[in-house]
Amino acid sequence: MSTLQTYEPFTFDMNRGLRLFEDAVTRLMSEPRSGRPWSPAVDILETEDSIALKADLPDINIADIDVRVENQTLTLSGTRKFERDETVKGWHRIERSYGEFTRSFGVPTTVNTDAVAAEYKNGVLTITLPKKEAAKPRQVKVSIQNPDAPVQQAV
Repeated sequence: MSTLQTYEPFTFDMNRGLRLFEDAVTRLMSEPRSGRPWSPAVDILETEDSIALKADLPDINIADIDVRVENQTLTLSGTRKFERDETVKGWHRIERSYGEFTRSFGVPTTVNTDAVAAEYKNGVLTITLPKKEAAKPRQVKVSIQNPDAPVQQAV
């Protein structure tokens, strides 16, 4: 004896919905993200003498990184390439982002844009923006005389 089941087109099947969602997420995570935008994480630190930006750029060739300062804007751009080796089989998941990226940051007028320096080491790009001398904090020593102290006269 078979069971008759009523079809209700507007009723949501939770199990089927979860399977569809899981399939979509698995498909999304298993293909290279070459067409989707991404941006590297950046830390910014200001000291008395400079402003430093540290950007996480692992597995990116230094030739594929561009740093520019124009009109008080620092622009960091580049490309992380996905190189598919046809001899390598067995990919289970690809979660890292690939393709082009661009990050832009406003640069204060207190920065000497002619002396910007960059260093790339262990997958981290450090950009140093030195401050102009006039913008650096200065300490001025002030001497205070005690009005109650006797005035010494030169003899």
